[in-house]
Amino acid sequence: MMDASKYGIGYYPAPGRHLKWVEKDHIEKAPTWCSVDLRDGNQSLVIPMSLEEKLEFYQMLLKVGFKEIEVGFPAASETEYEFLRTLIERDMIPQDVTVQVLAQCREHIIRKTFEACKGAPSAIIHIYNSVSVAQREQVFRKSKEEILQIAVDGARLIKKLAGEYEGNFRFEYSPESFTGTEPEYALEVCNAVLDILEPSENNNVIINLPVTVEMSLPHIYASQIEYMSENLKYREHVTLSLHPHNDRGTGVADTELALLAGADRVEGTLFGNGERTGNVDVVTLAMNMYSHGVTPGLDFSDMPTIAKIYEKCTRMHVYERSPYAGALVFAAFSGSHQDAIAKGIKWREEKALHRWSVPYIPIDPTDISRTYDADVIRVNSQSGKGGIGYLLEQNYGYVLPPKMREHLSYLCKSISDHEHRELKVSDVYDIFQSHYFGCDDPVSIADMDFVQKKGEVKGNVVFSKGGADTTLSTSGNGSLDAVSNALKAYTGASYSLRVYTEHSMQGVSSGSTAAAYIGLEWENGEMTWGVGTDTDIIRASAHALLSAYNNRIRQ
Repeated sequence: MMDASKYGIGYYPAPGRHLKWVEKDHIEKAPTWCSVDLRDGNQSLVIPMSLEEKLEFYQMLLKVGFKEIEVGFPAASETEYEFLRTLIERDMIPQDVTVQVLAQCREHIIRKTFEACKGAPSAIIHIYNSVSVAQREQVFRKSKEEILQIAVDGARLIKKLAGEYEGNFRFEYSPESFTGTEPEYALEVCNAVLDILEPSENNNVIINLPVTVEMSLPHIYASQIEYMSENLKYREHVTLSLHPHNDRGTGVADTELALLAGADRVEGTLFGNGERTGNVDVVTLAMNMYSHGVTPGLDFSDMPTIAKIYEKCTRMHVYERSPYAGALVFAAFSGSHQDAIAKGIKWREEKALHRWSVPYIPIDPTDISRTYDADVIRVNSQSGKGGIGYLLEQNYGYVLPPKMREHLSYLCKSISDHEHRELKVSDVYDIFQSHYFGCDDPVSIADMDFVQKKGEVKGNVVFSKGGADTTLSTSGNGSLDAVSNALKAYTGASYSLRVYTEHSMQGVSSGSTAAAYIGLEWENGEMTWGVGTDTDIIRASAHALLSAYNNRIRQ
């Protein structure tokens, strides 16, 4: 039996009321993004990335558009030290990109970090120490004053060494485990660090407030951020940064609300890779903004390639339902969903709309190199006529009448159900072809000719059955009616031609292929269907009629 009594409130709400963020209904501009895939993400991997893999991942991050990239903890790992030196010595850091390195507030670590950064065109020295109640009491067993002094000493040292080493340096400080810290104390520590680092117009300092472990509902974090934003010293020269983890599964919500509360910058990873349940997912954050019409400043237009490189380098898997990037996130198996999506896409095309408003699909999949046919309309035993009809129209040009779409959908669903598999677009086409096309057994038409006289069509139809040809003279109010009358006379069949539609497959020119669809209703109320194509619409219609007739006889 689970016992919740051992748990309680382990976080500390901001003093007073800090709810200005509540009045905002959307994020107006993208934050500064900092990828921590190569450090925070890398340390969480079962097998950390090799130097070659880190280089490949780094190049991908540059292509996506990150301008700040945390490349490692060079004092803690030889691979990370070598990686940073490789970037510097091979001149692989673009002029508009800043690399970031992490260091605890410990003298020997900070000194080795500056060694690793020597000659960097632009580097952020990110120092941190834990300030939470649990860490102070259980891990360090130090007083508030002693913990504050660790932060101040670290700030003094990085300021001193920045003047001694070749390179262009900025400073960042994180009160680790901020979410388990009294906000008033976190503010005291941060302001003490800022007094040492002296932010100015030419010396922007980053204060990073990490959700090292999620402890509260997202609105609590937002109010903590607003409190800090309103009370930090030198605020106009301080970049307020976020570094959320996802222990409660609300890392994205934490970040979005904290951005409303005044934060300027986000540290996160692609697809949320990170310790325990992960870091905040930058892909989701950026694409959420994009879906609201805000340019995120990151380019995910080739999402499949990004996911492929991520999976290759990290040996992790992008979950099929991961927002925006997952293989199934745009997939609609439900018949009603498929129908709504197909109609929404058609509506948008008919109205020549720029604004995206298709039901069930929050963004246009083509924006991130996904396709409607392969990614959106998917066919299994739950699928419906709208989606299946849409696939045939978009991929092969066949516009089936509604009742015929319904009949085809039942055929497809039955096959999917019995074979326990999803059907590909090519599978749907094969089913369509095999059930409605070229059904010339037992009866086919060997030849036919017609003339129109005084509003009536007269002519001859040559039927073939079992190798024997039979010619019948016939008439009707049109060529199709004449063929139908001949077929009834030849076979003795009794049916009503209930559905007839046709369209050009390749435009309106005389040389284009025509498609005809016919539905026959029999005496017992059953419908059978046939399709015919030909450059001549009369022959296409005749083929469709014979297919619909033979489908009845073959049952």
